[in-house]
Amino acid sequence: MTRPHGTFVWNDLLTTDVERAKAFFSRTLGWTYEDFSLEGQPYFVIRSGEEMVGGLGAIEHGDVETTSSYWIGFIEVENLDERFATALEAGATAVRPPHDVQGIGRVCVLRDPTGAVIGWLQSA
Repeated sequence: MTRPHGTFVWNDLLTTDVERAKAFFSRTLGWTYEDFSLEGQPYFVIRSGEEMVGGLGAIEHGDVETTSSYWIGFIEVENLDERFATALEAGATAVRPPHDVQGIGRVCVLRDPTGAVIGWLQSA
């Protein structure tokens, strides 16, 4: 199901301790996990009941250079490549340029002009 342009559709947790994070959110929120590892990098789809609500992976495979665990939100966009170019013209910087994720769609990560990191997704 594609959500409307401009709405938050996904959240990723990149963490220093994948198993500890999984156990915490499973116990406190009832989340379950489905393996979705890509290119040998451990990654899990987070499910709240039957709904896929986000992903969880190791911090060393994330897009932000930090030693602290962090969350990153993704916003559904139309015409991702065009909007990414416009974002750069408007003062954003590329963290990860547009790329395809099999079965998901087209994704990019950028820093807005204030320095905040955000992901954009054009669903498949």
